[in-house]
Amino acid sequence: MLQDTDSAIPKIQWKDFVPSLYKTRKPPQPLGTVLISDLERKAKEKLKDHPDCFEYARGNAGSESTFDANIKAFQRYRIIPRMMVDTTHRNLEATILGVRYPTPLVIGPIGTQALFTEEGELAPARAGRVLGVPFVLSSVASRSIEDVAEANGNGHRFFQLYWPKSDDITLSLLKRAKDNGYSALVVTLDNFSIGWRTHDINATFAPPLHGYGNEVGRSDPVFMAKLGLKPVTNHRPSFPYEYKKLDALLQQGDAHQAHEAKVGMGWVAEVCSGHYRSWDALRLLRDNWTGPIVLKGILKASDAEKALEYGIDGIVVSNHGGRQVDGAIPSLYALVDIMQSPKVVAAQKAGTLSVLLDSGVRTGSDIIKALALGAQGVFLGRAYLWGSIIAGQEGVEQVLRQTMADLDVTLGLIGYQSLDDVRAMGGEVVKKI
Repeated sequence: MLQDTDSAIPKIQWKDFVPSLYKTRKPPQPLGTVLISDLERKAKEKLKDHPDCFEYARGNAGSESTFDANIKAFQRYRIIPRMMVDTTHRNLEATILGVRYPTPLVIGPIGTQALFTEEGELAPARAGRVLGVPFVLSSVASRSIEDVAEANGNGHRFFQLYWPKSDDITLSLLKRAKDNGYSALVVTLDNFSIGWRTHDINATFAPPLHGYGNEVGRSDPVFMAKLGLKPVTNHRPSFPYEYKKLDALLQQGDAHQAHEAKVGMGWVAEVCSGHYRSWDALRLLRDNWTGPIVLKGILKASDAEKALEYGIDGIVVSNHGGRQVDGAIPSLYALVDIMQSPKVVAAQKAGTLSVLLDSGVRTGSDIIKALALGAQGVFLGRAYLWGSIIAGQEGVEQVLRQTMADLDVTLGLIGYQSLDDVRAMGGEVVKKI
C-alpha cells in the first residue's frame, strides 16, 4: 500500500529558489554558489589545515577511473526535450519503497563525518528532516544510532549496514535501528573489505585507529561486551581530527589513545573484516528485520534477479562512488543493463521492488537521466558533504534545495509535468551518444 510522507513536512516550492535570489540581489546563501565544482573547491579550502581529511572524502580507488567513468556516463546520455506541453505546474514527488516522498532524493550514507565537521552526521540528518528527504546513517558514523534519530526527529531515516562478522552484533544493530525509527535497512554489499584507496595507503590514514567512525559500535552493548567494556552513548569525537598528534600519543603509550585504538580497530574488524557473505546469509536479515531491505552495490542484472528470489525490497545500483573497485562499470550503465531484465521490470511495476541509483549524480539533469533509464530515486553523496563542510546543516539544505530547483526547471523545459511521466521512458527522454 502506498504511504504518504508526514504531513508535518511543509510543501516546498522548489521553483522559488532562483527568483528569491534575484530579489535579494545576493548569491545563494550560505554557500555562495550552486556549482558543485566550486563547492568542492571551497570545502577543500575550509579543510586546508587538514588536507588528508579532505582527500579521504574526495579520494577513490586506484587510478580513480571508476569515479571518472561515472561522470562521463551521465555526459554520454543526452536529454531529448519535447515542445508545446503545458508544464506550468510540475510534480517532483517520487515513490520509494512504497512511500510517496516530496523528492526523488536520498541523502546517502557517508561515514566518519567527524573528520570533516564538528556536527558530523547530525547536520545532514537535520537537513533531511527539514526538507522531507530520507537520511541514511552509515555503520561507520561518528554519531550513534540514537543521537542521529533524535536529530532527525519526525524525518525519514534508513540504516546502512556494513554487515558485521558476528551475528549477535548484527542482531543488536537491527534492534537498535528499528527501536529508533529507522524504516529501511540498506545493506552495503561491496565493502566487506576496504578498496585500494591510494591516498589513504600513502598517508597511512586510518581514522579508526584513533577512535573515529565507530560510534555505532561504541554505543552497542553486544559489541562492547566482546571487548570487556560498557557501551558509551552521546560520545563526541574531537574536531578537527589531528591524526599525527594522536599517532604520537599512541606511540607514547597514552592510555586514552590505546583505548580508542582498541575500540576503533575492534569495530573495523567487525564491519570491514574481509569476511564475505553468500546469498543464503540474507535469511538472517530477512528473519530479523520487519521493514524493507535494500541491497546497495548491485551492478549485474543477475544479481538483481537473485535479490528478488530472496525477498529483497529494493536495490541501489552503485559502485560506491568509485571508491571500491578501480575500473568498474559506471553505475548508470549498470542501471541500463539491469532494467533489461523482465523480472526486475515486472517487480518494479508491481511495487515489490524499488530501484535506486547511486554514484555520479550531481545535477537535476543527472536525476532526469537516471529516472528515464529506470531508477525511482537517487542517492546524493559528496555533493551534500561539501555543503556540510562549508556551512553545516544550512549548507546541506542549500545543496538539496538547489538540486531540486535545477530538477524542477529542467523538467519543465524538456516538456514533462511529473517525474512519473519520465521514469523508465528510456529513448523517449534520453539518447546515448
